[in-house]
Amino acid sequence: MRETAAMEPYRFDHIHLRSPDPEAAARVWTAAFGAEVKGRTTAGPWLRIVLDLAGVTLFLEQVPPETHAPPAPPFLGMEHLGLAVADLDAAIADLAAKGVPLVRGPSVPRPGVRIAFFGMPDGVQVELIERR
Repeated sequence: MRETAAMEPYRFDHIHLRSPDPEAAARVWTAAFGAEVKGRTTAGPWLRIVLDLAGVTLFLEQVPPETHAPPAPPFLGMEHLGLAVADLDAAIADLAAKGVPLVRGPSVPRPGVRIAFFGMPDGVQVELIERR
């Protein structure tokens, strides 16, 4: 019987978002959620901005303006990013003051959990979740 090498464990690396204007999108991510710009590079002819969002690497990569926008949720595939908060009401007030639109919520999908969804550039949604 032939032995095979053990598979290395998978590690999270990044989330890749696409935008016709990654500079504008990066400004929203940094202002709204405190994301930090880690770098700028080009991927072929397109600008890619690398952000750190709460320890998660986000790539914001430029696409041509005629690129199709995502459909309105729900749809198949990745629908939103989730961020945990200790106080959902305070977070909602903070984001409202920063001009980030509340899309849905707040709601209580199950006991001890409150959620709200916010609209970000290019059709991306962020869910804030408070677990009690």
